[in-house]
Amino acid sequence: MRILLIKLILSIFMLNSCNSNSSEIDNFITETDLLFTSLYPDNEPGAVVLIVKGDSVIFEKGYGVANMESMTSIDGNTFFNIASVSKQFSAVALMMLNAEGKLSLDDSVKRWFPEFKSSILDNVTLRHLLSHTSGIPDSRDRSDRHFVTTATDIQSYAYIGSLEKLNFEPGSRYEYMNPTFQLMYTIIERCSGIGFDEFMKKRVFEPSSMYETTYFEADKVIPRMAHGYLLNKESGKFEEFDYGEESFFATKADGGIYTSVREFVKWELALRKNLLIDEKILKEAQTPKVEIQEIPYTHYGYGWFIEKRPGFPTKIYHTGNNGGFQIYAGRYPEQKILYLVFSNRDDRNREETAEKMDQIFKSAGWL
Repeated sequence: MRILLIKLILSIFMLNSCNSNSSEIDNFITETDLLFTSLYPDNEPGAVVLIVKGDSVIFEKGYGVANMESMTSIDGNTFFNIASVSKQFSAVALMMLNAEGKLSLDDSVKRWFPEFKSSILDNVTLRHLLSHTSGIPDSRDRSDRHFVTTATDIQSYAYIGSLEKLNFEPGSRYEYMNPTFQLMYTIIERCSGIGFDEFMKKRVFEPSSMYETTYFEADKVIPRMAHGYLLNKESGKFEEFDYGEESFFATKADGGIYTSVREFVKWELALRKNLLIDEKILKEAQTPKVEIQEIPYTHYGYGWFIEKRPGFPTKIYHTGNNGGFQIYAGRYPEQKILYLVFSNRDDRNREETAEKMDQIFKSAGWL
């Protein structure tokens, strides 16, 4: 078995022993491993699972393979496209610039895009972008297959400048929207005076000790990279399904990060230690801004979903899908629990799996 009970996996950790006794941990590990073993067979695309409780990594295991050609096994250092889980990084960058007085979350989109001719954007603010309440529709042209598989942020959001109408009054309701986060690519560049990638590397990733985390670009070498896969039901074979096969894979601010679960734990620590934004700002970002009618007990903040399900403490989480990648990053902040499931196949019921994990946490007495 490739379960790692890690006492020291990252140089920035000082891992303390869990408060739970060894029997509780053994039961937790057994239940968790049985769940994911049933979902991800060997010799197929799979997943990696990592769970932190307090300051301790109490579970890490890879299931299946990262690359169907080389048959490289998935482990904690495998890099996945985390898709929309990337949004929290863009959100934090925007809030950093707000805290520094370089922009205001109450700024209108038109302030940062004076070239946009549409007057309907006058009342759309950065807060609306962060909370998916802008009313801006996703009317990107999908008729050109080459465009949708290669478009960058700027190319992808360009249609917004000539919008004739919004889907609803800004701030009045929720509608999940990728192009509005893509606008942050240019806002961050124009506000900071440096390139988006450079800003994120120097101001976000490196202070978080995420030295290998990067944004996707065509032909960029990404360390220990997994490919995303879909199962062809006719042939019974897994087919690669990432850049070149799936739409808008090259945009960054809304979903372009490649990272590993071990690097993502460093992000968790950076947030806990207020290395990027202070506790008050993080709390604001993780406070409900709008109810999501389609998902019970769930609201959206600034870059995070907030779940207040009866019988459970507040959970902060985000999901990500792109190509064959299926990502889940969940937090119980008060209990200092983080759980990550990074998968390179998109044919499992992620929400059902998360609920089963929540029940395992609850059975262990950790919630």
